[in-house]
Amino acid sequence: MKVVILAGGLGTRISEESHLRPKPMIEIGGKPILWHIMKIFGAQGMTDFVICCGYKGYMIKEYFANYFLHNADITVDMTSGGMEILQNGAEPWRVTLLDTGEETQTGGRLALAKEHLTETFCLTYGDGVANIDIAGLIDFHRREGTEATVTAVQPSGRFGAIEIEGARARRFFEKPPGDGHWVSGGFFVCEPSVLSRINDPSTIWEKEPLERLSREDQLSVYKHEGFWAAMDTLRDKVFLERLWSEGNAPWKVWA
Repeated sequence: MKVVILAGGLGTRISEESHLRPKPMIEIGGKPILWHIMKIFGAQGMTDFVICCGYKGYMIKEYFANYFLHNADITVDMTSGGMEILQNGAEPWRVTLLDTGEETQTGGRLALAKEHLTETFCLTYGDGVANIDIAGLIDFHRREGTEATVTAVQPSGRFGAIEIEGARARRFFEKPPGDGHWVSGGFFVCEPSVLSRINDPSTIWEKEPLERLSREDQLSVYKHEGFWAAMDTLRDKVFLERLWSEGNAPWKVWA
């Protein structure tokens, strides 16, 4: 099963980093967040990726073009120019990189991958990580029999909360629960038929296609109650970087 990753946005809310590189290439622990996302899928047996590039997409292409070399031990004969691969540490991934344009919206990017999507596929964004059970998500989608399934999450509140009694703080919550609403966690499973609901490059996946699927009872909801986080701002990056550096990254589901 193919995994489509939308990796073409401008990342304007994290412009401190995205003016230099596309948002999916911003690093957590010395590796692009795109790599972390692919490792989540790869650890669960999904290794065939279609990446929809846009803004500074050449940087994503260059990263994967050199990935094998960067993750291998080599001997270079400077006289002959020959190179011997001693040990290959690269993942067994197949990665298709598509240029879907800088201004194309999310639905339009997905539509441009149509020729690669002839059967059920997974879809996600290039900025969110989770300890999600991908096999469980796919099984749920197949049981429900709908055209698409969206993963719902309940993000924690963004600010510390205080339980107050009089003039005293009786309890402090560093990561309080959110408002109780379920929101899209950005991990989807879709049938190829959803592509017919995308009109043109300006179609936003999260609007007309998903709204129409919902109205027609063709959008299932898979509830994920584990860890989920999106790297939307510099603050989010710092948070994820801290979890990784402390050895406490819940999305690290690989050995």
